[in-house]
Amino acid sequence: MPLHTPVLATEALEALAIVPGGTYVDATFGAGGHARLILERLGPHGRLIGFDADPLAATLAPPDPRLTLIHANFRALAAELAERSIAAVDGVLYDLGVSSMQLDDPSRGFSFRSDAPLDMRLDPTHGETAADFIVSHDEAELADVIFRYGEERSSRRIARALKSKLPRTTGELATIVAGTVHVRGKRERIHPATRTFQALRIAINDELGALRESLAGAAGVVRPGGRIAVISFHSLEDRIVKLRFREDPRLQPLTRKPILPNSDEIATNPRARSAKLRVAVVESEVAA
Repeated sequence: MPLHTPVLATEALEALAIVPGGTYVDATFGAGGHARLILERLGPHGRLIGFDADPLAATLAPPDPRLTLIHANFRALAAELAERSIAAVDGVLYDLGVSSMQLDDPSRGFSFRSDAPLDMRLDPTHGETAADFIVSHDEAELADVIFRYGEERSSRRIARALKSKLPRTTGELATIVAGTVHVRGKRERIHPATRTFQALRIAINDELGALRESLAGAAGVVRPGGRIAVISFHSLEDRIVKLRFREDPRLQPLTRKPILPNSDEIATNPRARSAKLRVAVVESEVAA
């Protein structure tokens, strides 16, 4: 599997202000793109802890004794570090969303580019698939999920159609949604099913809840002066990060506005188009 191109790589590593002997966390290891760059900046006594809910990540990890990879959702970041007697780290990096290795594998069901089982689980070893989620939730609940996480205005019509036909593959889902909302003769900027796919993926993996828990935990384990850097890809994620950085008394935002990719990066890596990087430093003292 080719290595994916990490988004905002230079900016993210500069934001972390890596100390060669420090301990860092890559909370979203994925295919290891950012992790490899962090390891390049660490010295022989530095350490990198990687997290990924997907067991596939372990097969892509470089054989580096400074790297420890944990098969766990990043919502358990603080607990997993405590279990390994790691009391504090110097920085945490998040690259949110689905990784290239997951999107490019049709069998995982994240994309409608190929017809495949409607799965969408970040950790395929347990939990409810997207197909089962549609079956187990009533029409109103499904409409609420599609509207809230997909920001889809036609959520009620889509939910009604999905409950009527109960898709089991990505192709069936895409066809149902397109047939429900597409206006004949109108050219769509994105596929009509894109927002519904996003909503279901976020819901079945509780991505936003996991992000809130993980950021709260990270603020408690990063030592004073250390950094938390978060790359997000849509407004729901970015809003959570912005509020945490602004409202958590332990954190001081270093980015009043998010750092965005330049035109050259977008041209060579289209995935970077919607990326936003926010950075905060952990305060040495918290005001009473």
